[in-house]
Order: sequence, then structure tokens, then C-alpha cells
Amino acid sequence: MVAQSSPDSSRSQTLDRGLRALNLIATSPAALTIDEVADQLNLGRSVTYRIIRTLEDHRLVVRDASGRLAGGTQLVVLAGGVRAEMNAIAKPILTELANTLGMTSFLVVPDNQEAVTVQVAEPTSTAAHVAYRPGTRHPLNRGAPGIALLAGLGRQPNEREEVSATRRLGWAYSKGEVIEGMASIAAPVTTNDGETKAALAVVHLALSLNSDEVAPLVINAAKNLALKLS
Repeated sequence: MVAQSSPDSSRSQTLDRGLRALNLIATSPAALTIDEVADQLNLGRSVTYRIIRTLEDHRLVVRDASGRLAGGTQLVVLAGGVRAEMNAIAKPILTELANTLGMTSFLVVPDNQEAVTVQVAEPTSTAAHVAYRPGTRHPLNRGAPGIALLAGLGRQPNEREEVSATRRLGWAYSKGEVIEGMASIAAPVTTNDGETKAALAVVHLALSLNSDEVAPLVINAAKNLALKLS
């Protein structure tokens, strides 16, 4: 008699738990304790402890003096390999845009229902600018980069009016949707095959962001990147 496999028998429960723990720790806005990780993942403390120790061994997680957990240095190495070709092509384009506008520029890609920042360029010509870090996530339907990514898709039921406007205008604007007091302008990076691979954006203080002047430069940078990726 042959035993029947469960629907999830092809997957590793241990690996799944470890990846869930790593994702929770790496994306948490505040450092977590082992007990907090265990509670949020609904796991026993001993199981969670073994997972954390394994992640620490691979430098994916570190503990501070108080025992709280944060992403480790190896995450930076792994992140550097994500969409490496796109990042390499985008770097000089982002840098030029950041220095031209005196604003932080960044590249965002979709990850399920989230928009994830994968590369950032800060201006070198200004003393003050908005700091933004790779790995930042926010819901895909919020913020100019997410709107620009959604605009690259076909029309969806109940989509925001801003998404339709972005398809017409070629750029999106948002204010205070991701960072309070900050505004962002983004344009989709759509290659010749019609696929929107990313969104290119800038962020600045809402009161001093002139969309009429900034949007054309963001659009041109996005088109330049799309052309190089096509």
C-alpha cells in the first residue's frame, strides 16, 4: 500500500519557517525580540530560537546588545544580486537624475502586492536631501512608484483614478502616502515588448516639489532606462 502524500509534501516546512522569520525581521520597522518573532509567526520559542541561530550563522540576522534582531550583512550581498543587470544599467541614470534635480532618485520593482525599492541614488551637490534605503516596501496601490507600476498593467476593476491618469500622462504623483510630508514623482519603465519592469522615481519635500519641472526629467530617465533594457 502506497502512502498518499499531503499537498505540501514537496515543500520544506523548516525552510518555510526560516524564510518567514527572515522576512519578518528584515522588513520590521523596529528590531524584534525572539519572543515577538515567535508570537507573530505562531511558533514555539525553542523552534524560533533554532531558526534565529541558523540565520545568525549565515550572517542573515544579527542581535544587538539587548538581544533584539535585525537584518545581517549577508542580506546586502544577496540583495546586490537581485536584478543585477537592471541595477547596473540603472545606476548612472539614477545618479544623473539625482544630481540634476538635487533630489534622491530610486528604482522600484513589483513584488506581489508590494512595491520594493532596489536601488537608490542620492545627490552629491546638495547638503540636504531625503534619505531613502534599498529594501523599502509599501503597498503597490500607494505612492507614485506603485501607481506607476500598476499603470503598466491592463486596466483593473476598481483601480485608482491616479492609475488611469498615469497611463495618459506617463507619470504619477503622490504626497504623503509613503512618507509623511514627502512627495514623489514616478514614471513606469516599460520596454519595447510592452512589459513594465520597474518604476523610476524621485522623492522630495512636498512643498518644494514642482511637478511640471520634475516630471519631464523623470519620464526621460525612465525611457532611457527602458531603451537600454529592451
